[in-house]
Amino acid sequence: MNRRTLFTLFGAGLALASTTSLVSAQSRADLMAAHRGGTLKLVARAAGGTIDPQVNYTLQYWQLYQSVYDGLVAFQKGNGIDGTVLVPDLAEAIPEATNDGKTYVFKLRQGIKFSDGSDLGVDDVVASFQRIFKVSSPTSGTFYNGIVGADACIADPATCTLEGGVIGDAAAGTVTINLVAPDPEFFFKIAVPHAAILPAEAPTTDVGVEPIPGTGAYMFTTYNPNDSLVMVRNPNFVEWSEQAQPDGYVDSIEYAFGLTDEGEVTAVQNGQADWMFDQPPTDRLAEIGTNYADQVHVNPLTAFWYAPMNVNVAPFNDVRVRQALNYAIDRNALVGIFGGQVLAQPVCQILPPGFPGHEDTCMYTKDPGTTWSAPDLEKAQALVDESGTKGMDITVITEDAVVSRDVGTYIASVLTDLGYNASVKAISSNIQFTYIQNTNNNVQISISQWYQDYPAASNFLNVLLSCASFHPGSDSSVNIAGFCDEGIDARMQAAMAQAVTDPEAANAEWAKIDQAMMEQAPMAPLFTPKHVDFLSKRVQNFNFSNQFQWVMAMSWVQ
Repeated sequence: MNRRTLFTLFGAGLALASTTSLVSAQSRADLMAAHRGGTLKLVARAAGGTIDPQVNYTLQYWQLYQSVYDGLVAFQKGNGIDGTVLVPDLAEAIPEATNDGKTYVFKLRQGIKFSDGSDLGVDDVVASFQRIFKVSSPTSGTFYNGIVGADACIADPATCTLEGGVIGDAAAGTVTINLVAPDPEFFFKIAVPHAAILPAEAPTTDVGVEPIPGTGAYMFTTYNPNDSLVMVRNPNFVEWSEQAQPDGYVDSIEYAFGLTDEGEVTAVQNGQADWMFDQPPTDRLAEIGTNYADQVHVNPLTAFWYAPMNVNVAPFNDVRVRQALNYAIDRNALVGIFGGQVLAQPVCQILPPGFPGHEDTCMYTKDPGTTWSAPDLEKAQALVDESGTKGMDITVITEDAVVSRDVGTYIASVLTDLGYNASVKAISSNIQFTYIQNTNNNVQISISQWYQDYPAASNFLNVLLSCASFHPGSDSSVNIAGFCDEGIDARMQAAMAQAVTDPEAANAEWAKIDQAMMEQAPMAPLFTPKHVDFLSKRVQNFNFSNQFQWVMAMSWVQ
């Protein structure tokens, strides 16, 4: 496993511990014998919403799903960039495409059972792909709409059959998936939890708090969003691939909800908890960095914080207002709120640095060019004056967490300076993400974050801002801005098609699409973050995957 470099966060007084896998020449069997057992105790300010893996779209639970559910293929459970490598999971191998890149035949592994003791079969795979549409998964119209028969499923989810698209052959133990057109991102899309393979009998509605059996090393037993979530070993699990689904060291994982950010830090310091999900408050970073340096891990993320603006509700239905906010924001101030330049960097475009399709550019700054320099308040005020919207009431919806509230409070102050009556409304992290997606709540502007599902430009631009991602009246409308531009949509579809034969040219086009999106300004990109993991002294063998962050199954507790 790779060893990460040791840094010192001078601005926050926070030392970055070495993110190192301790598995070396010693055999894994010996390590299991020495360290197997115990309970990993996690804490968070709030739960992450529904436990349904085909509906939930939060990093908080996608981390957990890695050890509970499997797909036909998976991202390798590894450290750093190793965590972005695709490996076969429930399928014996990653198949070669046939039929000019439109057909894949997956051979299922034999002998795998769900946690309820039932055998995995091809019928479960077929039903699971149908279920993606029946439960109106947030990515059904963007990730899986290229499967033959998907159009009919999107039009009438309840009757979805994916006829001709997903075909099971029980005698051969194979599942054939036919696409309408070649898709270079297909394996990425079926490696995320929305394509988890579940029992054919799983309900075809969002299960909410009722766990669905999975095939992974662990299973969910009880879930109360107001209190806790418990995972224990799957009694029917037998490891078939250490890369895809490793057996875990701990016997159980207990997730407690309801602490404040400050309370989470204190719980980890005192050994009452082993890890906190939420970012430590800025005023505690120096303390934990100085006194608990060997328990802190900081890693860069392919992600960004942003403020989606509802383009269908005043005043943000006026592009000048959206552009004005982008010009007025002091992104350096937001970096300071998050913890300083070592923990974040300002951005004013959608695709993050180092990501496919990213080209340095910034139009919303005092000196337009390749980087953000300073706010342009004069230009921002002129745009607001032109719009005639001064004096309107605006509510910024944030999560009820310290950093999110602080970011929202800053955005509200900028809007106030521009002449609006702006206020902040903080709601529980358990419901904020779904709340801001549903148009029935008439959210004008909110604070949100986006972490890559997989490394492709479409995973930011197409997922967050395509017409197919906008579902009025639904909690699963990840296009929070409600932005739909048919011309840009057509360009995105063309770029995805071009990536099949010329990915370099496609990425060049994605860079232009990024700029076109920002001209319309349906969101205000704020900063790209690094992630702080603060763990108790008990936790050993911390591995951070670039795909899903902490690989919990690979850690043990002393």
